[in-house]
Amino acid sequence: MEIIIRAYEEKDLPQMIHIWNEVVEEGIAFPQEELLTPESGKQFFASQTCSAVAVNADSGAICGLYILHPNNVGRCGHICNASYAVSSESRGLHIGEKLVSDCLIRGKQHGFRVLQFNAVVATNIHARHLYERLGFVQLGTIPGGFRMKDGHFEDICPYYREL
Repeated sequence: MEIIIRAYEEKDLPQMIHIWNEVVEEGIAFPQEELLTPESGKQFFASQTCSAVAVNADSGAICGLYILHPNNVGRCGHICNASYAVSSESRGLHIGEKLVSDCLIRGKQHGFRVLQFNAVVATNIHARHLYERLGFVQLGTIPGGFRMKDGHFEDICPYYREL
């Protein structure tokens, strides 16, 4: 299966919103609790510095996406942040790696100097291994920084990588 990473188009929004909401509903990775609607999803993805999708070249199906935006403002505005989502039926196919690798390139193209992840849940082993394999450095651990869907708290591990 050939995967193409490209900027999103308006026609992609229904699939993007579905994939995003799938991760939000799982309640183990994204901090968001509110699901995107067609209206809020359109606004959300349009407001990012970059929103990109992973497309199955054979079927045209969207199998993942990422958003890229500033992590802060002003004197820290050169640091960006990103979030990644892969559809449940496409996990384990290395789509996340393609998304992160593309994001690193686009982040630099947009003038960012550092990509920082504020809240990688410690139990998200697959993401953590991917980030470390791609050269991200863990900054430490914040005990109990993430409230899981079932109400218990897990540690979070901030990561960064220079672009």
